[in-house]
Amino acid sequence: MLIRPSLDLPSSGASHWFLVFMAVVFLVGSGWSCPFRCKCLLQEKVVLCNSRNLTAVPARIPPDSEFLDLSQNVLRTLHQGMFSRLQALKELDLSSNIISNIEQGAFNGLQKIMTLRLAGNKLKMVADGVFTGLPNLSTLDLSENKILIFLDHSFKDLFSLGNLDIRDNPLVLISSQAFRGLQNLRQLALQKCNFTSLPTEALSHLHHLAKLHLKVLHLRVLHNYSFRKLHQLKILEINQWPFLTTLEPHSLSGLNLTSLYIIKCSLRDVPYKAIKHLAHLRFLDLSYNPISMIRGRKLLDLSRLQEFHLTGGQLTTIQANAFEGLIHFRLLNVSANNLQTLEERVFHSVGNLEVLRLDKNPLACDCRLLWIIKRRQRLNFESQLPICATSSEEGEKLFHKFSSALPHHFTCRKSKIENKTLQKVIVNEGEQANLTCNSDGDPPPRISWVNPQNITLDSTRKGRTTVLSDGTLKIQYALPEDSGLYRCVASNVAGNDSMVASLHVFVPWFNQSLVWNDSSLRNKTGISSLFFINTSIWLGILVIGIVPFLCSVLVCFLFIFLCSKGRGNVTHQVIEAEPRSSRGYKAILSKRRTAPRKPR
Repeated sequence: MLIRPSLDLPSSGASHWFLVFMAVVFLVGSGWSCPFRCKCLLQEKVVLCNSRNLTAVPARIPPDSEFLDLSQNVLRTLHQGMFSRLQALKELDLSSNIISNIEQGAFNGLQKIMTLRLAGNKLKMVADGVFTGLPNLSTLDLSENKILIFLDHSFKDLFSLGNLDIRDNPLVLISSQAFRGLQNLRQLALQKCNFTSLPTEALSHLHHLAKLHLKVLHLRVLHNYSFRKLHQLKILEINQWPFLTTLEPHSLSGLNLTSLYIIKCSLRDVPYKAIKHLAHLRFLDLSYNPISMIRGRKLLDLSRLQEFHLTGGQLTTIQANAFEGLIHFRLLNVSANNLQTLEERVFHSVGNLEVLRLDKNPLACDCRLLWIIKRRQRLNFESQLPICATSSEEGEKLFHKFSSALPHHFTCRKSKIENKTLQKVIVNEGEQANLTCNSDGDPPPRISWVNPQNITLDSTRKGRTTVLSDGTLKIQYALPEDSGLYRCVASNVAGNDSMVASLHVFVPWFNQSLVWNDSSLRNKTGISSLFFINTSIWLGILVIGIVPFLCSVLVCFLFIFLCSKGRGNVTHQVIEAEPRSSRGYKAILSKRRTAPRKPR
């Protein structure tokens, strides 16, 4: 009997085996074979050899493979030409091995490769020419190695490289020519490096860099012109610089950023001068810095700013007009600070505000927050409703529980000075003078003083004259020119109140002071230095000079007196001046000699 082969399709029970048979025939005919201990995805041209405890690259890898995963093995050295047979390869993952040496030419033949991952190995340096011959490489990951230095031309011929990750390397130096030739690099990450200063010269070759991430560095100051020639940089992230306290005024000069992150540093003030020129800035994040105040009218030049984040700081005050001029401003995040209020007048226009994060602040329920209650239906709190810290009996209440019609919430009480009796203070020159001003109101009034020269003094002013937290005006070593009438002004959002105090600085007659103004010793504030020479000093000088003179005169008189006593009585006779003869003169002398002496 002649048996003819059936042309019918295999039955459903045999269809699986038929497909397997055809796949095997196809693989054998096409040269495909999957290495032992690896897994192959045929249609995707993927070979997975990860976590196989391999000490060498497996043989018989299909030459038309496009993705090869050799991660999490124990490869030590990449030898020259070891991948040259895999010319179709587009992505190679060698991360999490123990590779410490890459020979020159190890990647020869990989003309089509676009992604190369070498993260988590033991590399200590990158030799010149290691990455030559990779014209299409766009992503290179060298993070989490032991690299100490990048020498000149470490990345030469990588014309297509767009993303370079060198995070978590103990780098101490990046040579000035190390990045030369990376014309298309768009993103760079530096993290946990041991720099003493930023590699400004090396970075200046990255003319098309768009994103720069600088994380966990130990620099204290960001110096002027740190990012020169990076005109295409749009996103700059400075993250976890625990010692960074200062951005010099021109540190960001030359940049046209749209997003700036300075997070988890030690800034105590918003770096107004450094960011002033960033006219295209839309996103600013200064979170987790010990900044206590956002000052008024300091962000005027950032006219395109849309979002401002300062969460987890030490904010106590956002001054009026802080966001003046920001016509596109739509999001403010100041959660987890020490704010007691946020007044409507800090914004250019609350009509543009869409998102407001005020949660985790000790907010006070008074009329300054009434505008939020009225707009709470149109504001997005991102599911983090603000909490109004009310009296201890009522406890904390969420904003959505309040109504704008409630009479005892979100109201203010006008400032009132408790004692307006004319206060007279008299002190001696050089003593401390204190003028008190006790006030009450809700919210607590802000106290300022106006001196006789019509100059306003408040708690922000430092020097010889200061205003204490309780409203007391303290004048150290009072001077005669401090005498006069002082006016205390207590003000809050509900109104103002004032009172007058008198100060007289008494100058005793024996303590008159000679005062002159030495213009050569003017200090930086423009206030002249005053010098006082007390008249008692002059008296002291005179006494020191006169006493020795008087003592000398007294000694001389005493000496003459003692000498005269010691010589006895001396009788003085007057000899007539008339001319006499010599005989007559002798007779007179003879008469005097013979005359008897009188007893003493």
